[in-house]
Order: sequence, then C-alpha cells, then structure tokens
Amino acid sequence: MHATGPKNTLMPDREPSPPSDELRLDQFLKLRGLTGTGGQAKLLIQGGEVKVNGEVETRRRRKLSGGDVVEIGGTRLVVE
Repeated sequence: MHATGPKNTLMPDREPSPPSDELRLDQFLKLRGLTGTGGQAKLLIQGGEVKVNGEVETRRRRKLSGGDVVEIGGTRLVVE
C-alpha cells in the first residue's frame, strides 16, 4: 500500500474577492461610508442624487471601474 501525505488543510477554500471592476455603485457608497445601509444607497441612486463620471446614474448595480469618479452631495471619490 502506498502512503500519501495529508491533504492540505491549512488554507480553507474561499471565494476570491471580486476585482475592483466588479464593484457595484451601491456597494461602493456603503463601503466608503457615504450611506449607512444598502437601502439608503438605493434611494439616493434611484433619486438621481449620485453621479458617475459627471453623469447622473440611477442604476444601483452599475459596475464601477478603477478611475471612475463618483459624486454625491458635494463629495467626489475616485474608485481605485
């Protein structure tokens, strides 16, 4: 009988973090502390209060890419 070594159990299988090009607008607002909840982000976005690259964006699932500029309430943030 051939003995094999133990299976690698040191690193659990994990889903990789989504790359920045898969970051959604509503997630970005919440992660950057511009809204407290996803629901608040949804209301602001659908209410036309958020701009992406100078244009009003009403799609909360809009995917952001590095270099995009998000504006809300006089605050401008660049996606990295």
